[in-house]
Amino acid sequence: MGLITTRRLIVSGIGAATALGAGLAAYRVSPLFWQQYFRDLRRGIQPPARRPDWRAWSNRGLHAAWLGHSTILLRINGYTILTDPVFSARAGIDLGLFTLGPKRLTQPALDLVDLPKIDLILNSHAHMDHLDTPSMSALESKETEVVMAHATSDIINVSGYARVRELRWGGSLQAGPVRITAIEVNHWGARLRSDTWRGYNGYLIESNGDGPTRRVLFAGDTANTHLFAGLKSSRPFDLALMPIGAYNPWIRAHCTPEQAWRMANEASAERFFPMHHQTFPLGREPFREPIERLFNAAGNDAQRIVLQKVGEEVRVG
Repeated sequence: MGLITTRRLIVSGIGAATALGAGLAAYRVSPLFWQQYFRDLRRGIQPPARRPDWRAWSNRGLHAAWLGHSTILLRINGYTILTDPVFSARAGIDLGLFTLGPKRLTQPALDLVDLPKIDLILNSHAHMDHLDTPSMSALESKETEVVMAHATSDIINVSGYARVRELRWGGSLQAGPVRITAIEVNHWGARLRSDTWRGYNGYLIESNGDGPTRRVLFAGDTANTHLFAGLKSSRPFDLALMPIGAYNPWIRAHCTPEQAWRMANEASAERFFPMHHQTFPLGREPFREPIERLFNAAGNDAQRIVLQKVGEEVRVG
């Protein structure tokens, strides 16, 4: 029996047992969770500020659109990448009839059916607001590759894709015309708390095919760290996709906007693409607080922040 198959059987057993007691356990630990859950049943999900027009993108240069949370649509010299795809109304444990987890604040900027053909899905780690199994099932295609963190591919249907590969920190691989390198971040990877063997990555995305060379930093999810300083080279990053939300009270797992700004500068990023906010109520900070704090931190360099709202897009070159 293969390693991935073995892990899938283990996780299926853990998942069934977890699902059975999830409601009772969640209530015992935090009755406030259920109060919020039932309040959210009555709350709508607001539309995105924009609907990106990827059909107008050329096959040269770098294009990026924020679809919500950490889901970014990228096109690099004609090659299309989707990061951490989460299109479900809730991010949490999929129990079949319903999902146990926080409800979206903002709809995805594009529906699944409105996406272009995806060449590569890039997944940072197994947390449910980054690895959404219904979304991954809907995206299955023999024309799509997937790159994931170590020991996470058992969560998805590997046979539904052209190829699925895992990377550890420092590992690198070629995917079409881009080189993907996994980098260490300050986070954690367990999906069900007990599966602590799972990896968690940020990624460097570097084009090396036809067209202008582009470098993108996808930080995934991270708390404060100086690890990004080690990424600095003579060639700055064209774009840094950095998380800026869910720091209150989860500061040990998520960076503040000020820390994210500093980390992107330490990596030598020319442009800052804020993500991981305005989508799910994962922290206690107000809806607009992360982006406002980011602009305050940037000061006179605020023009380097390429967008503010879900659905906005940017072109480089």
